[in-house]
Amino acid sequence: MIKDILIKQKYEREQLLAQNYIARDKTLQVKDFADNDLVKVIIGPRRAGKSVFSLHLFKDKESAYINFDDENLVKTENYDDILKEMLVTYGETKYLFFDEIQNIENWELFINKLHRQGYNILLTGSNAKLLSRELSTHLTGRHIPIEILPFNFKEFLTAKKFIFQQNELHIPEIKAKLLNHLESYLVNGGFPEIVLKNYSPKGYLDTLLDSILLKDIINRYKVRFPQKIYDLEIYLINNIASEISYRKLINLVGFNSVGTLEKYLKYLEEAYLVFILSRYSNKAGERLKAPKKLYVVDNGYITAKAVQFSPDSGKLMENLVFTELVKRGLKPGMDLFYYKTRNNREVDFIIRENLKITSLVQVAYKINDPVTKEREIKAIIEAGGELKCNNFLIITWDYEEDIKIKEITIKLIPLWKWLLN
Repeated sequence: MIKDILIKQKYEREQLLAQNYIARDKTLQVKDFADNDLVKVIIGPRRAGKSVFSLHLFKDKESAYINFDDENLVKTENYDDILKEMLVTYGETKYLFFDEIQNIENWELFINKLHRQGYNILLTGSNAKLLSRELSTHLTGRHIPIEILPFNFKEFLTAKKFIFQQNELHIPEIKAKLLNHLESYLVNGGFPEIVLKNYSPKGYLDTLLDSILLKDIINRYKVRFPQKIYDLEIYLINNIASEISYRKLINLVGFNSVGTLEKYLKYLEEAYLVFILSRYSNKAGERLKAPKKLYVVDNGYITAKAVQFSPDSGKLMENLVFTELVKRGLKPGMDLFYYKTRNNREVDFIIRENLKITSLVQVAYKINDPVTKEREIKAIIEAGGELKCNNFLIITWDYEEDIKIKEITIKLIPLWKWLLN
């Protein structure tokens, strides 16, 4: 049975490699890692392109490939049987690629053993914290995590075969096409199959989301109240970029305690469905007590599961900016926060480097509205004074201006330009 599964997966591997490949921004960053002896761990959401990225990373290595999303492989108790059949199928090789490794028990011991035997190993997984925890325990200092998220806007445009020069943007037709692509990206997101095959988020991403909740959370953790995990996720998706009180969530969804809610939120985080953003404060205790803001890994999920007919464009844009900041390497709770001034004015994102606040970022879809413009400027200037930071950026839909107030300069930049920088 194992042999038949591996032969089928080998065929699927060849089919994937034969498809048109959209090179990811991470490709050049990690190309040199292919030959080193560190275990390479590709983490990220399901269907974000981890497998295809990994196959191309090992494309010239005559590597062996196993996908552990197959239930019959997961049931195999002797992993040496799998290894033996894999080498029969692919021939002798020192390059091994294991897809969705977190699905098998004690996988970390199996990988550690193979690593000691001199194999060059590439893993993928859809559970960030589970992988990090086990690898830190058993492969301390001998692995490198590489995060692959849905397409960024550059990759999206490449997939859509939209090529232009910056000096062409004064041409109305080209600028209109760019904004049309941006609108599509804003609403439908960047999951590769959505982009490449023009699937609708409804029908594709809502099914994927339900599958992740069942397979990666409810079944894996034996969740006692499965309906509550569904209710919680739908509520969060429909309340992105809003402050969330844990007490309010407990009452809305019907949890028995804060502990249960925090556990369920952790499951959603680990499965790459949501991110939790803390409010910034110099005091750790205040950060823990303050309300959080929730964001979704991709805007397509919002469109797929939105209760309202048309999701709020401003909220979609803020979620998009947040996910782009994460794609650029910022870690929520470490170097990325939101902020409330003493006068309760909110700044969407503050960026910290080496314990110093280096940038304040506002997101304003309707900046042409004078009231909105004044509100955003007041908030960012007030926050800058409190945080001793004068690097101000307001990301707009399609408006650009440098505003000078005394010795302060606030840069207003269109979303498309910021995404392509």
